[in-house]
Amino acid sequence: MVQSRPREQWLTPERRIKAMHPTSVQGVEDMISLGDLHEAGILRNLLIRYNENLIYTYTGSILVAVNPYQILPIYTVDQIKLYRGKKIGELPPHIFAIGDSCYNNMRRFKQNQCIVISGESGAGKTESTKLILQYLAAISGKHSWIEQQILEANPILEAFGNAKTIRNDNSSRFGKYIDIHFTKEGVIEGACIEQYLLEKSRIVSQGADERNYHVFYCMLAGMTREERQKLELTDASQYKYLTGGGSITCEGRDDAREFADIRSAMKVLMFSDSEVWEILKILAAILHMGNVKFKGKVIDNLDASEIPDTTFLVRVARFLGVDVRAVKEAFTTRTIFAQGETVVSHLSHSQATDVRDAFVKGIYGRLFIWIVRKVNAAIFKPKATHRTSIGVLDIFGFENFKTNSFEQFCINYANENLQQFFVQHIFKLEQEEYNSENINWQHIEFVDNQDTLDLIAIKQLNIMALIDEESKFPKDTLDLIAIKQLNIMALIDEESKFPKGTDQTMLQKLHKQQSHHKQYLKPKSDLNASFGINHFAGVVFYDTRGFLEKNRDTFSADLLQLIHNTSNKFLQHLFVEDIGMGSETRKRAPTLSAQFKKSLDMLMKTLLSCQPFFIRCIKPNEFKKPMLFDRELCCRQLRYSGMMETIRIRRAGYPIRHTFREFVERYRFLINGCPPAHKVDCHAATSKICHQVLGRADYQMGHTKVFLKDAHDLFLEQERDRVLTKKITILQRCVRGWYYRRRFQKMKESAVIIQKYYRGHAQQRRYQHMRVGYMRLQALIRSRVVSHRFKHLRGHIVSLQARCRGYLVRRDFQHKLWAVTKIQAQVRGLVARRQYRKLKMRVEAARLKEEEERTLRQQMDKRKAREIAEMKYNERMKEMERVEELRAVEDREMMDRKRALVREAERQRDEPVDDSKLVEQMFDFLPDSASEAQVPPSAFKDLPEAGQGMVSGDDIISGIPRPAGDQDEDLTEYKFQKYAATYFQGNVNHQYSRKQLKQPLLQLQTQGDQLAAMALWVTILRFMGDMAEPKYHVMDRDNTSVMSKVSATLGRNFIKSKEFQEAQMMGMDPVMYMSQKNRSIRHKLVSLTLKRKHKLGDDVRRKLQEDEYTAESYSSWLDSRPTSNLEKLHFIIGHGILRAELRPTSNLEKLHFIIGHGILRAELRDEVYCQICKQLSNNPSKSSHARGWILLSLCVGCFAPSEDFVKYLLSFIREGPPGYAPYCEERLKRTFANGTRNQPPSWLELQWLLGYCEERLKRTFANGTRNQPPSWLELQATKSKKPLMLPITFMDGNTKTLYADSATTARELCNQLSDKIGLRDQFGFSLYIALFDKIGLRDQFGFSLYIALFDKVSSLGSGGDHVMDAISQCEQYAKEQGAQERNAPWRLFFRKEIFAPWHDPTEDPVATNLIYQQVVRGVKFGEYRCDKDDDLAMIAAQQYYIEF
Repeated sequence: MVQSRPREQWLTPERRIKAMHPTSVQGVEDMISLGDLHEAGILRNLLIRYNENLIYTYTGSILVAVNPYQILPIYTVDQIKLYRGKKIGELPPHIFAIGDSCYNNMRRFKQNQCIVISGESGAGKTESTKLILQYLAAISGKHSWIEQQILEANPILEAFGNAKTIRNDNSSRFGKYIDIHFTKEGVIEGACIEQYLLEKSRIVSQGADERNYHVFYCMLAGMTREERQKLELTDASQYKYLTGGGSITCEGRDDAREFADIRSAMKVLMFSDSEVWEILKILAAILHMGNVKFKGKVIDNLDASEIPDTTFLVRVARFLGVDVRAVKEAFTTRTIFAQGETVVSHLSHSQATDVRDAFVKGIYGRLFIWIVRKVNAAIFKPKATHRTSIGVLDIFGFENFKTNSFEQFCINYANENLQQFFVQHIFKLEQEEYNSENINWQHIEFVDNQDTLDLIAIKQLNIMALIDEESKFPKDTLDLIAIKQLNIMALIDEESKFPKGTDQTMLQKLHKQQSHHKQYLKPKSDLNASFGINHFAGVVFYDTRGFLEKNRDTFSADLLQLIHNTSNKFLQHLFVEDIGMGSETRKRAPTLSAQFKKSLDMLMKTLLSCQPFFIRCIKPNEFKKPMLFDRELCCRQLRYSGMMETIRIRRAGYPIRHTFREFVERYRFLINGCPPAHKVDCHAATSKICHQVLGRADYQMGHTKVFLKDAHDLFLEQERDRVLTKKITILQRCVRGWYYRRRFQKMKESAVIIQKYYRGHAQQRRYQHMRVGYMRLQALIRSRVVSHRFKHLRGHIVSLQARCRGYLVRRDFQHKLWAVTKIQAQVRGLVARRQYRKLKMRVEAARLKEEEERTLRQQMDKRKAREIAEMKYNERMKEMERVEELRAVEDREMMDRKRALVREAERQRDEPVDDSKLVEQMFDFLPDSASEAQVPPSAFKDLPEAGQGMVSGDDIISGIPRPAGDQDEDLTEYKFQKYAATYFQGNVNHQYSRKQLKQPLLQLQTQGDQLAAMALWVTILRFMGDMAEPKYHVMDRDNTSVMSKVSATLGRNFIKSKEFQEAQMMGMDPVMYMSQKNRSIRHKLVSLTLKRKHKLGDDVRRKLQEDEYTAESYSSWLDSRPTSNLEKLHFIIGHGILRAELRPTSNLEKLHFIIGHGILRAELRDEVYCQICKQLSNNPSKSSHARGWILLSLCVGCFAPSEDFVKYLLSFIREGPPGYAPYCEERLKRTFANGTRNQPPSWLELQWLLGYCEERLKRTFANGTRNQPPSWLELQATKSKKPLMLPITFMDGNTKTLYADSATTARELCNQLSDKIGLRDQFGFSLYIALFDKIGLRDQFGFSLYIALFDKVSSLGSGGDHVMDAISQCEQYAKEQGAQERNAPWRLFFRKEIFAPWHDPTEDPVATNLIYQQVVRGVKFGEYRCDKDDDLAMIAAQQYYIEF
């Protein structure tokens, strides 16, 4: 069995299926004529027509419209003219046909008409209503102003009452009945609009992927800038009420253009400019009210709330014309009147939010009612003469969700009434057709839903009387009274009017009173707070939580008092009915259900007085896509719309109907001798066929049709199939015989041809096989000849190799023998010389003995002299032996100590170490408090120290030069992802990774740079916390700064060496070229690296120069042994430090290691930036992400990337966090302009680091690359997030503080100081900084920057050198001396460096005063000396005169 879907299903022979009726094969325009009149038949018919873009289908006078979700060309002016004056059925189904029939019936019978349009949300009800109104306006004959007003009312109602939902982008969230009034001539003269049950809860909350009402988004998108400024509005994403569903846009809608249409429609409908502005103020106040936030607190052990930020509250009060304090009290407190007393209670956080939301819903609901009344005032004309009308009802369809509340209860109640009205109308049509055909129909029955209506809303007891009666009884008898029979809606109203009524008590009463009703369903569990009703479309369970609150629709007395006191007359007008009521009247005000029931009763009364037409809108799918038909969804909608009830009514009678001509044409084969329909009397032939085939069955003959039951139709179809099958079998037998005979002749002829071609093909294949065999034989013979020649030649080569190797081995042996002999000769010579020295000393002692003996003989006898000389000789020999023994003992003790140290180091190396105690946090080395007071140099002891006291605003100089450049340069094409895909090696992508790299990201020229890149990657991972530090052992502390070791180890001029340049010119790989040069470059690199401090043995040097040893050591360095950043640098890059420093490293040392490479090696800068950017791309760790951006901000302030990568880096920074992007760009441009620094950032420099990263990038561009990595001072500023300030001391005792950054140069500070103090004659003035050793920097125009630490002073000059480089060097030098970086006691001074002979003291008094103060202090502290005492006395007198 092949289904209509593209699939097959196999059935067993025992199963019998009914053959598809011919009318269901191609589809019909009127489903009344369907033979298969059931759900599947109707659904298939709709599917066939929908696939052909035929969206309209009749079911009698009922029009079924399937939403196409696309624009079809069927609503043109030509279509309007085509359907005008035509009856239903004359032309294909169309909504214009319904409108035309309705219009013509109104004019012909002078009776009011109505068109009921129903369906689910998204089925097309609103669009169908528009088309009906447009058609009626077009055919009314006179295009008047009132017609235009009626059409323009729709955009306004849609804006305030429609919203985007998950089912429909323009869903109507209210029901409306538009009554169009016509004159006797059929001309439109007016209209009236009634609205039902606006969804006010959408104002304060929306479902996922839904929006609030259209008017809010249109207003924000379409207002002018001045209007938004007056209302203090921004874009829609800033308001809580507009972002609750997570969607602020709607595909296919232009909010700005629609706002212009709304304003135009308001002008057409006589809205004044002041009224429009008041509406906008109300809407703006609602948006601001949604942003008012409450904070919970406790007052007197009770939950209360407050509004911490009153910004939005002030705006709400201003737009509503009320006092801010009154609004705040109304939102956070509640006033209760009890027994003549007033009690004020505080509201909790949730209660305050509910009060605010209720206020908003009340304002918007009354504003919508006012807008509908305003529209009616414009389009409604009082009835002067007789007139007729056409009503168009656009109302919500039946709803059954997972959670159904009070709104669904009212909506389904309305649909029950409409279904009752629909069923009565359909049954009436059936009766009319049976009467016209003279068919007996008295026995037809149909399902009536009157029981469900009685259960919901038919009153059986007056509610007010019940309330009066219950008030007379005590509380414990209320349960007895509740037994009286009340319908569901009456029970809800009753419970809503009780002060202590709750949803739970209401549900209990419902279960008690209605549980016996057959249409009422009680949940199995008492914990389930819901009840069920068996509706015509199925069972629906309603959740009673919130029923009473929604039904009461109350408005707080505090809020009403607030509106009563407002100065906004428009707002008071919206609440004029509520304000006019007294408190008691307000309590007796009708509930929402009562109001809705009253409006619905009036609507049903209006519909019953009209001739109805029905349009059932069907939504084909939930995805709002064209040409997609969901059968289950459509079938459910057909049930909800009542179409299945139409089927039931028709099936209760005679659902199968054929005209006599159709019946004869189809079933004439069942009897013998019946000619075709055009040759016979069809009525007689039909009667004959039915009599012979059906016999006395229950069928009836009408005037033009035969009426059959389903069983009759099935029997006739089966008989027709049987007869046709028998006759067709005979025909098939003859045709098949002729077919197979002809087929055999063709097969025989084909077989002969195939045999001929196959035999030729077999011979060709045999030849090809033989040819391949001969070719293989030839190849085998040739291979044997070549193999024989190869073996012969190989024998000669092996013999030659043997002789050569023997020669080389003998030569090597001779060389080694010579070397051993040489070493032995040297060693033997050394031993001999040592023995010689000992013998010489003994000979010298013997000589001294003889001389002493000769001398003593002159003084005494010969024997006495010999004894004394012998005694001295023995003493001298003993002393020599003692000294020799002491020296041997000392040597043994020294060796023992060295062995003990080695054993201790090995023991500590093998001990387990706790990782958590050794891994430092990012800024653990920075203190929380200010650094210790700095000690000034002795030459400036009388000056105030930097950092002491409070710095006034006048002493702080701000104005870091910002580099000029194109701020709006488009960098959208320069994506880091694109750069990575183009330049990265291997399969490495641009995203975050915690794995070690197998090779550098970029192509590097030298092996040293490649190894450095690998070490940098590991160091960056450990700095960002993406790789844990391995275990390590602590040894003696090394005070040498990382930058000093980097500079000594890195070999920064290697790329500029002669050998490297030669390799590049020859077009060779530098690494290969170096290996071919007998490793001469490696020898030079080793000697360059080790020439300062490190002394290695020849054996260690030799191993270092071997590639295998270097690679193996590098692998073990990174994988198995914990190292500091400095050790990684020495071992990998310099190839010169083999002694690993087993000690922990701080984050400062890691920064120096990373940035030191970027400063000293321009070839590694892009590699460093690419590694950092890769780790910042899609980094899931917040800590790692923050560390990475801080590292990037430090790098852009110290060195700039290459021209090829700079735009990609700028684009990456601009897309980064807003706290870093702008300043980073400026720092980079400043670094480009001022050049690379020589020192890392200082401690103070990092005070200003957490600015904007994009500005830092621009500064790096402007000032060029630095020469030193960041200092401890910069990291301190990064942690504290304070601006970077440098105190400068003058010789007159004053101190000025300047803002600076990593790219600040001496020239910029000198210029800022000169401008601040009004120094015109700048020549010769300089800045000094204190440090241990002199720093030689450039000087420009005699104005320099000096630094002094302890008693040594050095000039920084006033050129383009970076100030922070000098401070970084001070910190590094302090570390080398055993102190901490933060304790480096540097100070900056502004003083005269060059004294020009042409200086005129009268031209610049400021310069003269500074020079004078410098000279006086210099003389006082011994910096300057006077040769004459008179000059010294004169200076002292002048100083005394000036000061006293």
